[in-house]
Amino acid sequence: MIKRIFSGAVILLLLVAVIIFNKIFPLALHIAISLVSFICVFELAKAVGVNKKPILLFPSLLAAAIIPFSVFVTHGSLVVFSIYTLLMFLGLIAYHKDIEIHEFGMIYAMTILISSGLQTIILMRSLNDNHGIFYAMIPLLAAWGPDVGAYFVGVLFGKHKLCPEISPKKTVEGFIGGIFFSMIAMVVVGLYFKYIYYGGQKSADYLVLVLIGAGSALTSVIGDLSFSIIKRKFGIKDFGSVIPGHGGILDRFDSVIFTAPYVYLIVSMMPLVA
Repeated sequence: MIKRIFSGAVILLLLVAVIIFNKIFPLALHIAISLVSFICVFELAKAVGVNKKPILLFPSLLAAAIIPFSVFVTHGSLVVFSIYTLLMFLGLIAYHKDIEIHEFGMIYAMTILISSGLQTIILMRSLNDNHGIFYAMIPLLAAWGPDVGAYFVGVLFGKHKLCPEISPKKTVEGFIGGIFFSMIAMVVVGLYFKYIYYGGQKSADYLVLVLIGAGSALTSVIGDLSFSIIKRKFGIKDFGSVIPGHGGILDRFDSVIFTAPYVYLIVSMMPLVA
């Protein structure tokens, strides 16, 4: 547990650093998401066994790294994904005897899912010119909040297994605790940005924050369980060991990949800052 808490604190410090450097170096967020996306795709490729097949690995890693910067070009994401698709299927045609179709399908689909899901964090910032970095941090906190709440509530009160065949440690009590913890955490985040970040001059819409917190608890679990199934299918415990107590980068960001698009949808319809 100590390693898990320490690693979580380090991740939080990195988030704070991105917030601090946002005004003087806006590309910090793009670089951070690009690096995370790159590592996530590499970890998945290694789990699937594609890391030894350059014809599939290199285009996937390149696409994952470029997508966070595609926002600077009109229809940039579409262009990158179109080129990526062309390269991948050309590779499939040229090396069809050496490529297993399930490997191809997994790395192709998951590269698009991972990179587009994480890119949503950058798109969140573009929703508001004045408070963009606040918007960008919400998906991360909304994804990790339920996980923290579910972990501690599950350890203390968990009795009924949620999905024992997929994730034996998850409990119904932990899931419910994660929902409440997530909603409370979102309100706390709103208070922080109002009184500390904005000096009381701006106020967040707490109804929207609570809605984000409640919905993110569900999307977070869906993401976590979905990637747990992949790990079980390929016989691995974690996607990596980069973060002590958490596993790999993908183990930490699997819930973010599903939660970020949900948060983007909510905030694009309901402004977060009043």
